[in-house]
Amino acid sequence: MKAIRRFTVRPVLPEPLRPLSELARNLRWSWHAETRDLFQSVDPERWASSGGDPVRLLGSVPPARLAELAGDRRFLRRLTAVADDLRDYVGGERWYQAQPESRPAAIAYFSPEFGITAALPQYSGGLGILAGDHLKAASDLGVPLIGVGLLYRHGYFRQSLSREGWQQEHYPVLDPNELPVSQLREADGSPARISLALPGSTALHARIWRAEVGRIPLLLLDSDVEENDLGERAVTDRLYGGGSEHRLLQEMLLGIGGVRAVRTYCRLTGHPEPEVFHTNEGHAGFLGLERIAELAEEGLDFDAALEAVRAGTVFTTHTPVPAGIDRFDRALVARHFGPDAELPRIDVERILQLGLETYPGGEPNLFNMAVMGLRLAQRANGVSLLHGRVSREMFSGLWPGFDPDEVPITSVTNGVHAPTWVAPEVFRLGARQIGAQRAEDALTVGGSDRWDSVADIPDEDIWALRGELRARLVEEVRRRLWASWRQRGAGTAELGWIDGVLDPDVLTIGFARRVPSYKRLTLMLRDRDRLMDLLLHPERPIQIVVAGKAHPADDGGKRLIQELVRFADDPRVRHRIVFLPDYGMAMAQKLYQGCDVWLNNPLRPLEACGTSGMKAALNGCLNLSVLDGWWDEWYQPDFGWAIPTADGVGYDTEHRDDIEAAALYDLLEQRVAPRFYERGRAGLPDRWIEMVRRTLTLLGPKVLAGRMVREYVDRLYTPAAHAHRAMDAQAARDLAAWKARVRSAWHEVSVDHVETSAPPAERTGALPAATAELGSTLGLRVRVSLGSLSPDDVEVQAVSGRVDEEDRITDATAVPLKPTGEAGPDGHWVYEGPLGLDRTGPYGYTVRVLPAHRLLASPAELGLVTVPAQEAGEGAGVLLR
Repeated sequence: MKAIRRFTVRPVLPEPLRPLSELARNLRWSWHAETRDLFQSVDPERWASSGGDPVRLLGSVPPARLAELAGDRRFLRRLTAVADDLRDYVGGERWYQAQPESRPAAIAYFSPEFGITAALPQYSGGLGILAGDHLKAASDLGVPLIGVGLLYRHGYFRQSLSREGWQQEHYPVLDPNELPVSQLREADGSPARISLALPGSTALHARIWRAEVGRIPLLLLDSDVEENDLGERAVTDRLYGGGSEHRLLQEMLLGIGGVRAVRTYCRLTGHPEPEVFHTNEGHAGFLGLERIAELAEEGLDFDAALEAVRAGTVFTTHTPVPAGIDRFDRALVARHFGPDAELPRIDVERILQLGLETYPGGEPNLFNMAVMGLRLAQRANGVSLLHGRVSREMFSGLWPGFDPDEVPITSVTNGVHAPTWVAPEVFRLGARQIGAQRAEDALTVGGSDRWDSVADIPDEDIWALRGELRARLVEEVRRRLWASWRQRGAGTAELGWIDGVLDPDVLTIGFARRVPSYKRLTLMLRDRDRLMDLLLHPERPIQIVVAGKAHPADDGGKRLIQELVRFADDPRVRHRIVFLPDYGMAMAQKLYQGCDVWLNNPLRPLEACGTSGMKAALNGCLNLSVLDGWWDEWYQPDFGWAIPTADGVGYDTEHRDDIEAAALYDLLEQRVAPRFYERGRAGLPDRWIEMVRRTLTLLGPKVLAGRMVREYVDRLYTPAAHAHRAMDAQAARDLAAWKARVRSAWHEVSVDHVETSAPPAERTGALPAATAELGSTLGLRVRVSLGSLSPDDVEVQAVSGRVDEEDRITDATAVPLKPTGEAGPDGHWVYEGPLGLDRTGPYGYTVRVLPAHRLLASPAELGLVTVPAQEAGEGAGVLLR
């Protein structure tokens, strides 16, 4: 029989054990080894069967065992120590508290998914894991973040395989009362609620759940409440599920509802109001509209409110391809805003103009969430240096007239939360060298360029550690593979071969990630005979562990999984290559720790960052990757190997895959496997161990989420907070009025004449007319028309640098020129300044006029620039050949 109602019966803990509840409810346990060890000691078997989830554990421990622990003085001493440590961690001063007082009082961080722990399955892949690591690192550093997301009743799907190797999806129902979250409540004890207006005089209601991520509150909105109709209750059913309207409602709830949830949380708890709002990908972009509406209630008009909102907003883009961005039909968006729906006081056309692709190459009837995110944020970034360049190219249409290099999108390379992903054995090895506290600080706060103490760890200790982690992975793989085959319908008698799957002494390669086509799950299968030779080599075999999920609607990705599964099912190689279904955080931790090599072979440059290789590197695993994402930025031969790519060549996809697969096989056969199996005089693989040592010493400090969050604080959050404080109501009105005036008058601005005074060597005839000596200086004199604008409204610049064959300036340097006095009788202004020749070779210059205002974050902010007409000066452009 099926229950007509479900509820959770919570255990009553004896008074001495009450701190266990506090420890279970704060997700710091997910990265704090001492807390996990304490819970494991409560009941080791139940801890294992609960999946390492303290809330589930405490709900299953018999009262007799709880009574026993309540009288166990040794256990109570441990409990007191761990509980005191948590209170000190949450309330004590950390890195951020030692920074200047000008730092933001609070930052709101919005993301559609958060990967904190497998016990709170609200993530699908890299975006969510990155968001989880961001919150954890902020907690370790003491950064006052408030996380904002949605609570999905089915989370992301669980994956299994059919007998034929086809991906099958299962959506478990999650009961929030059984998760490590609690409801946010009003002062009278009633659940806190937020609401959104929907077309047709209906509403979408949501309650607010709160998860404690160390010091960081994470607010999760849940629409499965009785006040909603069935359709509205289903808005937070699945992560990335449903059609366009379903996704639009999710993103309105996340952005607009999320701001309302933050306001509610701050009102109820006294938490400082955020000065900075960080939009992690475009899904949460509507948060800017809600903040504009708030300011409109205070009397600001739309343009002034827009400037105030932009000043304190940071936008991070994570996709290098337009297809990865949510785009909605303009009519659908228009229907959900305006007098009969949400944000009734804002003109719908103003809302639409923020997201429509009204630029060359765009589709004007599509509302683009990333475009809105960029237009609503004064500061934006990609997630690696290469991705920053790709993003500037991809979104350059929003800043016409500027080279992609000048598009105001910077980059902060992602990092990973070391305490979450580093094996306890690795941490203990470091603690043995420098002490537990210094090792913890090195992994959380970071700040050093090198971990030189790794040099003092003996080779035999490093190799023993790698062997221990590899052996543990082999056990984990066999356990999961057995469960997978049972799910596929195999009987126990058929599965004896699994006891021989993988070998703890064989070079082990990991490949685990989502399965869109660009990540090329099956590149390793391009030449199956050659792969078999590598797997079965008599002296230098390799073994491969593969995992990953395809999106439920992506049949192409499912076919890739099936192709790999069928190869791995072949009795000739199934002891050397395995596919593990249901890839998630719990599995990932074992893979990163136990593999010797981490493989990544996307189509370059389609990997924005790709942090899985970072997590592996922190455990002494070497990377074998295409030069994409973070690997393009930090690769050195000391750390691993770069797979040569055929990008930029006019090959079709098939030919390109053949070339790059052949390069992969060559590396494995000629360089990777020989180095792993080569032994020195002490019987150890000396050169391999040295690569592990160099990976930990030089790469370890770079890949930390602590480094990443500190960069966000220094380069984005703090400048945004300062801009927010400077943008009071009057400043916002003044800036909006100035922008309107400049835009309307910009057609009057022109560069009318450019002339130079030649360097001395040229005047004396010592050198040909089209040459000059390094270190000499030219004098520039420029005549410009500003129309109704004044020199206070603009900056006139000389832009110079090397030129290519088509006279395009590369690696440009911009130098401001100064007005020489008042405007002439014809209304022209004259600007002058020196131009230093600091580089040899073909050299050129031009001049340009840009809007200038003290509250602009970038000269390109308005997308306005004026350059000379070809006849305006002495070959204005190329100077020297």
